Amino acid sequence: MKVAAIEQKSFRNRIHPHKFALYVAFASIIMMFGSLTSAYIVKNAAGNWLEYTLPNYFYASTAVLILSSVCLHISFNSFKSNKEAAYKILLLCTFALGITFVTLQYYGWNALFNVGVDLKASVSGSFLYLITGLHAAHILGGIAAILVAIVHAFTLPFVVTEKRKVRFQLVLHYWHFVDILWIYLLIFLLVCK
Repeated sequence: MKVAAIEQKSFRNRIHPHKFALYVAFASIIMMFGSLTSAYIVKNAAGNWLEYTLPNYFYASTAVLILSSVCLHISFNSFKSNKEAAYKILLLCTFALGITFVTLQYYGWNALFNVGVDLKASVSGSFLYLITGLHAAHILGGIAAILVAIVHAFTLPFVVTEKRKVRFQLVLHYWHFVDILWIYLLIFLLVCK
């Protein structure tokens, strides 16, 4: 009897395999952006660096992304609390805000391009587009995951199960991660330009 209780307790203390895989992916994404920002610093120090001001679209997109994270977090809490309407509405809001973030990023890239910051003009412009573009690609991956969550929310019967909770948690953790990553990148681009 004691052995079964110990095994059950040890089983509960283990991390879910999907969460572990997600955290390993976070580590690789951090390493990728860490190497890109390091290369940015090295190239900046070498000279021939074009100075530019980030368009306001990037600040607006930051506010939108933070709001989307708040909406998704409240949606997750609503799911766990059996508040179906709030769960679904906030999930749709998160999706719309995610699309808005990418749209604002696109407008920001256009504004930079219109003032002469492009991929060919300077290394600084190339790094800016590479770093923000890769982040936008990760956001699109998150939007796809949110879309799957929306399909589940509107097609499956509303039942809070451990499997669905873990699946939603994976989406939530990923979305918070890309949110924090963007805040880091924005601060980095402002400080190291």
